[in-house]
Amino acid sequence: MAALDKRINAFVKLGDFLREHSNSTASNSNSKAVDRESEWHSKFDEAIVIAGHKNGWFTKEQVKFAINNWAEQLTEPKLTKWLKPYPLQQNNHKTVAIIMAGNIPLVGFHDFIAVIISGNRVLAKCSSNDTILLPFIANYLTHIEPDLSSEINFTEGRLTDFEVVIATGSNNTARYFDYYFGNKPNIIRKNRNSVAVLNGMETEDQLAALGEDIFRYYGLGCRNVSKLYVPENYSFDSFFKSIEPYQSLSEQNKYSNNYDYNKAVYLMSEFLFLDNGFFLLKEDERYASPIGTAFYETYASEEDLKKRLLQDADMIQCIVGGDMIENSLPFGKTQKPELWDYADGIDTVEFLLKT
Repeated sequence: MAALDKRINAFVKLGDFLREHSNSTASNSNSKAVDRESEWHSKFDEAIVIAGHKNGWFTKEQVKFAINNWAEQLTEPKLTKWLKPYPLQQNNHKTVAIIMAGNIPLVGFHDFIAVIISGNRVLAKCSSNDTILLPFIANYLTHIEPDLSSEINFTEGRLTDFEVVIATGSNNTARYFDYYFGNKPNIIRKNRNSVAVLNGMETEDQLAALGEDIFRYYGLGCRNVSKLYVPENYSFDSFFKSIEPYQSLSEQNKYSNNYDYNKAVYLMSEFLFLDNGFFLLKEDERYASPIGTAFYETYASEEDLKKRLLQDADMIQCIVGGDMIENSLPFGKTQKPELWDYADGIDTVEFLLKT
């Protein structure tokens, strides 16, 4: 097992590689070392294309966005800040099975990093929707730090020989995970969605940033805003005007097909909804809205809203805007989590150290 400083250094180098790839600077030298790195960058380009062929939601733009985010996180200062509170020397080396979701590119990468950086062994099972990107990155990681080769294993078959489980899926798959893995220390994640709280005083820039929270990854992530809470008698005119730059989403066939289908369902069912030509708003108590749609509810008072959000906390991943809500995020920040922002609020590293 690689020592902690080696593990940190490996992820710092990985961050350098991701930044170089994003900035397209790898081919600016003729040195053999950079030539070898250029081969990796070329292979990474190929992996991104293949990932897009296998999953039509993984467009180059969306994958590049995910890569850029991880490039920003994998720096020595951020890794050091993240790990400083933990007594990593107390970890008992163990094999951690990670069952990954595949709704957005590299969605399981944080669990992967947390397991490796805390001194444990990864046994990963990728979603069939995302089988290319993480294995490629893992190969690069072991290229720069060979000692990690024995710490990383991917499997497509049945999971065996592990001590701990981290599994992410739907409410239905969570019941399956509970049945099969309930006798092991585990983190089992279910469906969650994110919400935005508006008060009617938002600026055009804030509402445009909210568009990023809604539309990044086509709304497929648990950190995507799928529901709006608005004051009574709220007018959506400014909101629709501010999200007009996202109209290009209608050019993406998968998104457009979902929008058309959901609009047809609402029309046939005679539901009331608002429509700007590429996005629908429907008043609904639920949190999980379909693609191309956001649900909304009105609130009569801040106190009522706070009670509702607290009551439904286990269904909510992030809350955006709304200064009245404690720990809410600024508009436009849901898809840029820091290393210390844990899914479902469960500290993965602390969990691994205690098991």
